[in-house]
Amino acid sequence: MTPDVTSSSAQDAASRGSVAAAERFRQLFARYKILALLIAVAAIWLFFSFLTDGAFITPRNLSNLLRQMAITGMLACGMVFVIIAGEIDLSVGSLLGLLGGVAAILDVTLHWPIAATVPVVMLLGVLVGMANGWLSAYRGVPSFIVGLGGMLAYRGVLLGVTGGSTIAPVSDSFVFIGQGYLPRVAGDTLAVALFALLALLTVRQRKNRQHYRLPVVPVWQDVVKIVGAGVILLAFVATLDRYGGIPVPVLLLLALLGVFTWIATQTVFGRRIYAVGSNLEATRLSGVNTNRVKLAIFALMGLMCAFAGIVNTARLAAGSPSAGTMGELDAIAACFIGGTSMRGGSGTVYGALIGALVMASLDNGMSMLDVDAYWQMIVKGGILVLAVWIDVVSGSNRR
Repeated sequence: MTPDVTSSSAQDAASRGSVAAAERFRQLFARYKILALLIAVAAIWLFFSFLTDGAFITPRNLSNLLRQMAITGMLACGMVFVIIAGEIDLSVGSLLGLLGGVAAILDVTLHWPIAATVPVVMLLGVLVGMANGWLSAYRGVPSFIVGLGGMLAYRGVLLGVTGGSTIAPVSDSFVFIGQGYLPRVAGDTLAVALFALLALLTVRQRKNRQHYRLPVVPVWQDVVKIVGAGVILLAFVATLDRYGGIPVPVLLLLALLGVFTWIATQTVFGRRIYAVGSNLEATRLSGVNTNRVKLAIFALMGLMCAFAGIVNTARLAAGSPSAGTMGELDAIAACFIGGTSMRGGSGTVYGALIGALVMASLDNGMSMLDVDAYWQMIVKGGILVLAVWIDVVSGSNRR
């Protein structure tokens, strides 16, 4: 064998080895992506705890952090469906501000009862979301342009209806939505119920897979999963109980997590969202009304903007003309950090919420350290680019 042939064979073997290693990395990352995110959150918390001499992980700060994260998380619940479907919505921050401003006007200026204010604001959010979806799905305007136009227009409307000034103070019943706490007994009961539900769903899933002769993980893995979740729930509730209890915004976010996860995994509509993002034309040819699916997705996004706007106004006890600024970028970053594919067709709601927790932890920690605003923006931008790069390298954006 000549030296050239030997060299070529060695290069081919090295190339195949590199490809195999890359494929193993891709498979491991795809399988343990959520675990990697949780480890990243733990590392961020330990880092800021060390730099703040433990102040970061006090019950009070963690309660405030989770309350802050809830607003981004609500936007991320809707945004993850939008991105999975292969679209984008840049108007959500401005729409959050507008709907929160409308809620403040109805409460402070017109003295509407909260039982009327909340449904009207939610209906308005759905209608605006449907308008965005109609322009994108039925009129052919790219969702990027629709969102960009909405980002400017909704902010302008907000400045117009508020006169550029803060609307305050909102009523005590309204403030409770953003600043209230679940009673400790109710919080403990909720934790037990969630643990029981997780155990029940895990056992049910295992039995279903066995019934249909599908591969199942070893029993010890399910046991570790259930016990681990129980420990996390116990620590979560015990920590929050040391400072008032579970914040109402966090409770609302947990409810939305359950609803959106159910939609994504247990409904025909959820499967169609993934199908639209994976292959739009094939989904359309299979008989699915893809335009209607997109319209519904944007309507849900508008509803989540209403939820977030109401909670934000309640948390601040006022409607601010600057509310929601950069909110769209936090929501989009949360989705990408949480593993949602930038090309659509892949992503999870709980992953997006973990991404929102990462963003909120960075905001909170850097604020406690008095990091300059421009450095905070640089760090968050770098984290976003890193998350998308990992998505590309791991191959999780493949269709």
